[in-house]
Amino acid sequence: MSLYGAAKAVVAPATRMMWPVKAEGAHHVPRRGGLILAANHLALIDPLFIGVACPRPVRFIAKQELFDEGTLPRRTFARVLRGLGQLSVDRRPGQSAQEAMDNSLEVLERGEVFGIFPEGTRSPDGRLYKGQTGLAWLALTTGVPVVPVALAGTERILPQGRKVPSFNRVGVRFGEPVDLSPWKGRADRAKPRREATDAIMEAIAKLSGQERVARYAASVKAELGQGGPRG
Repeated sequence: MSLYGAAKAVVAPATRMMWPVKAEGAHHVPRRGGLILAANHLALIDPLFIGVACPRPVRFIAKQELFDEGTLPRRTFARVLRGLGQLSVDRRPGQSAQEAMDNSLEVLERGEVFGIFPEGTRSPDGRLYKGQTGLAWLALTTGVPVVPVALAGTERILPQGRKVPSFNRVGVRFGEPVDLSPWKGRADRAKPRREATDAIMEAIAKLSGQERVARYAASVKAELGQGGPRG
């Protein structure tokens, strides 16, 4: 059994026991070949539930700080992240973008599943924010399908100000692959990347029922002074 399989065999039952997971549309996930899962982002713990619900191993890019092993809880969390396929990335200016793109391409070229949160950061208010066009660049460069994913309920597990997690139901819904054929072969142009990204975000919105916002979540969070990791 692979490290991922062994980790999932332990983590998935425990996760479902604490947070009943209702997964829908898993049949939309192709059984083989490179694939991008593009999801809304409500909480730091989102990758865990996508990994539990997806029938295939999923790789994510996580900020390097989440792999800090200074304390026992952090060591445990970091090992769960690695076991479930997360890759650390240095988010200092000038480091994260290129490293993330290189890692993502390697995952897709190996025929694996790559999970991405195109908003770039968690939603500050539960709405769906503007997607970053690196998602479309990856999809149009590699030609792999993009399956939209909608998460629900993860934002209630450990909201701002709460120290003890709640154990509510979580939903994970997979949609049909997004048709990106209108922009095929145009990954090097900004307008097609923007249009393709918007098409993917619209597919996520239809699955999640979230209101869309034509701004980047990071800009809004900066204005609100939000920060600090929460569930």
